[in-house]
Amino acid sequence: METTLLKADALGRIELCRDGDRRWIRRDTRAVHPLLRPFAQRAAAREARVLAALAGIDGVPQLIGADTGCLDRSYLDGQPMQLGQPRDPAFYRAAHRLLKQVRARGVAHNDLAKEPNWLVLADGRPGVLDFQIAWLSHRRGPLFRLLAREDLRHLLKHKRSYCPAALTPIERRVLRRRSWITRIWHATGKRAYKLIARKVFGYWDNEGNGRVRDPGPR
Repeated sequence: METTLLKADALGRIELCRDGDRRWIRRDTRAVHPLLRPFAQRAAAREARVLAALAGIDGVPQLIGADTGCLDRSYLDGQPMQLGQPRDPAFYRAAHRLLKQVRARGVAHNDLAKEPNWLVLADGRPGVLDFQIAWLSHRRGPLFRLLAREDLRHLLKHKRSYCPAALTPIERRVLRRRSWITRIWHATGKRAYKLIARKVFGYWDNEGNGRVRDPGPR
């Protein structure tokens, strides 16, 4: 088996694994610092539960297997949104349908503001990655519906960036109506989150030939 490092930070490594013609993605938390390892393993376990709940949905990685140190999932061939820059309205219609399927399984992604978490697949369809902080709920109450609506708002923000002429009047109204969660996040936690992600965790990512951020000396 051959491996290629795609992403590395304080919470582990993501590798592209190859065995002949077979390719898959591995999230490996075994080398994480002991103080961070429980958090990294909980995040990987959460992603495994979410992927299991989303089994069979096109455009979402399929869970292959997971244990306390590694999570294996299927490989999605495509480019991250910031490279693919989808400008076809059909992409966003398909992405909206994908979010509806995800929501119907009781999942809110919670991190779709990041363009690297969206893929433009090789056939032009949308894909979604990285469910570490997703919420899996069997009760789709008001908070779940609010989080799912925020997933849609983030999709529409990307549509505004790459395909603004295709925004409908209803979509423009959705974009203007920021939830109380978003307002609090922007007023309090967003700057601290960015500082921690960039300076403490040394985030860098090039899955699918995406953005690379140099983690610096370790």
